[in-house]
Amino acid sequence: MKNASRMQELLEIMTTLRDPENGCPWDKKQTFDTIIPYTIEETYEVVDAIERQNWPDVRDELGDLLFQIVFYSQLGKEQGDFDFDDVVDAISEKLVRRHPHVFGEKDQDGNPLVEADWEGIKAKERELKAGAPEHVSVLDDVPNSLPALGRAMKLQKRCARVGFDWDAVGPVAEKVHEELDEVMEEALMVDVDQTRVDEEIGDLLFAVVNLARHLGTNPDIALRNANRKFEKRFRNIETKLRENGKNLQESGLDELEMLWQEVKRDEGNTAS
Repeated sequence: MKNASRMQELLEIMTTLRDPENGCPWDKKQTFDTIIPYTIEETYEVVDAIERQNWPDVRDELGDLLFQIVFYSQLGKEQGDFDFDDVVDAISEKLVRRHPHVFGEKDQDGNPLVEADWEGIKAKERELKAGAPEHVSVLDDVPNSLPALGRAMKLQKRCARVGFDWDAVGPVAEKVHEELDEVMEEALMVDVDQTRVDEEIGDLLFAVVNLARHLGTNPDIALRNANRKFEKRFRNIETKLRENGKNLQESGLDELEMLWQEVKRDEGNTAS
């Protein structure tokens, strides 16, 4: 009951913040659309805290993310569309529906009478949403608002589940090389068509995501790690330059490349 009362307290705080007369001016003027950027930001802050394994920060950031859900629920309640209880009911019902092997009937030995069929159940849900079987696609409900890398991965996974996929990594790697060649072909034209270059770069990125998927790598996490590694190395270059009484503007590309390789060697020595 303690947890329920704390949740009720948070809902009441949200209601007070949105009170037309005594609420917070900022909270009162927000809409579904205006708080979307904050929701995305809070999500990434949760991810960042988890990756840093800073558990007090994880706790705080999860609270911020929960507040986003409470905020949307309050807006839905004001519009007469749904409230927080409806949100909880919807996810609870969905989880039970999608896990009949857990929540369904068991035999006398405790074994489920129904096998797990996550994708089959989700396919039926998509069919119900579409309204007519002829309008159903395996790509339904892949959000357009997903970050591009994540959406590419999700689209490819959906297609792979119905057999539209290579069964070996070799052709996938060949496709990456093929797309790179097409990028360079467009980039080296006498009259470069930037639209065509952009298109070919997109095809190359999509192929790289496909390669990552076949190798069991999450491309978004891999790129975040690469960003972090690049940032660390570049900051180390800046430090070395300062120790030598220099800055980036005074250094040529050859010197910067030499320092880059030196930083990489230092990392190798540290690792060993």
